[in-house]
Amino acid sequence: MKTRNPAVQGWLNIDPERPRLMGTRCTRCSSVFFPGENTRCRNPSCGAHTLEETELSPSGRLWSYTNAGYKPPPPFVPRTDPFKPFLIAAVELDAEKMVVLGQVVDGVDLVTLKVGMPMELALDTLLEDDATKTIVWKWKPVSSTEGAR
Repeated sequence: MKTRNPAVQGWLNIDPERPRLMGTRCTRCSSVFFPGENTRCRNPSCGAHTLEETELSPSGRLWSYTNAGYKPPPPFVPRTDPFKPFLIAAVELDAEKMVVLGQVVDGVDLVTLKVGMPMELALDTLLEDDATKTIVWKWKPVSSTEGAR
């Protein structure tokens, strides 16, 4: 069995039964941040220094989307050769009402996506070697079962 690691430590809970983006919440004003904040609250009217780790909503509504029809420059590492275009979604999280960007799982067609549709967090493998899988988050339409690995 391969070791599974999040692509960025502290940003993602990779438990397949309960995947969650991880952020921080200010204990004074309750502002939530993703990625997490370690120094002080970013709310200009607060500035407190006491922040706690918090799980973010695993679902939300599609706020916007686009396709990446060209190969991004380094440090991007394509998963296919030749490069295969992919979709990018901006999802407004249900509870936090913040927008989080991420790729869309494989198998979802651009014409399937509609602004306002329900989306959910999915885990996927970014990189893999003989011993390790590096895990990232992606978004998928709630009715979709395709793409996540």
